[in-house]
Amino acid sequence: MNETLPGLDEDELGNQIQEIGRRAVSRLAVLTGAGISTASGLPDFRGPHGVWTYDPAREQDTHRKRYAADPSVRARLWRDLAASGMADARPGAAHRALARLRASIATQNVDGLHQAAGSPVDQVHELHGNLSMARRTQCRRPAPMVDALRAVRAGVGEPPCPACRTGRLRPDAVLFGEHPNRDVHGRAANAVRAAGLLLVIGTSLRVRPAADLCTAAIECGVGLVIVNAEPTPYDDVASVVLRGDVEVVVPQLVTALVAGGTPTR
Repeated sequence: MNETLPGLDEDELGNQIQEIGRRAVSRLAVLTGAGISTASGLPDFRGPHGVWTYDPAREQDTHRKRYAADPSVRARLWRDLAASGMADARPGAAHRALARLRASIATQNVDGLHQAAGSPVDQVHELHGNLSMARRTQCRRPAPMVDALRAVRAGVGEPPCPACRTGRLRPDAVLFGEHPNRDVHGRAANAVRAAGLLLVIGTSLRVRPAADLCTAAIECGVGLVIVNAEPTPYDDVASVVLRGDVEVVVPQLVTALVAGGTPTR
């Protein structure tokens, strides 16, 4: 049964969180999106104040064909990365709370904040890559992102390959029109199918194949709880939808799950 709970007062929200915690989940899977990192100073994309909400053309810059064809698009994306503050971002309360749990975490984020909060690297499935690294466009070998951004801040439009100096680097993240790593997605999907509950946090669920993890959960009879500020396409089939501040709701939810017997690390 779906129960969508917009605008709950604190008592109602607390009661609903306690009810979820009493499910005694032995295996937990998590899917996170940009909304979990906004408290760390990183913008989301499709929310009311999202980067692409204010400037839809910027979303087009992240499409593979446009990125490959237009040097000005590549230079603008690199400038945005250099100014993003991602390297200085620190995990928020929701990241730290999730790190308490023995859970499989699939994330659409490329900021590495789950690992920084203490979640084991082998339990974090980065569906869209990680911007701690760049990669060479020709040989695809990795290169430190910090060096690439240093070059951009020094005035270079596209940072050069440090090996050959003639090739160029690109962010080691999945662009629209590219296929995510199948092994990473496969591990995340297997964890969802084996779970008792899938907790979805801070994502619009409009990007596939990440959103397909919700479909996998539903098809396998896995409970689906969505914590997000805005409606998603999966709200009607979720077990529970909680509207609230991720930084407030997630720590409370984790505390309730732990009290109900969900394993911790």
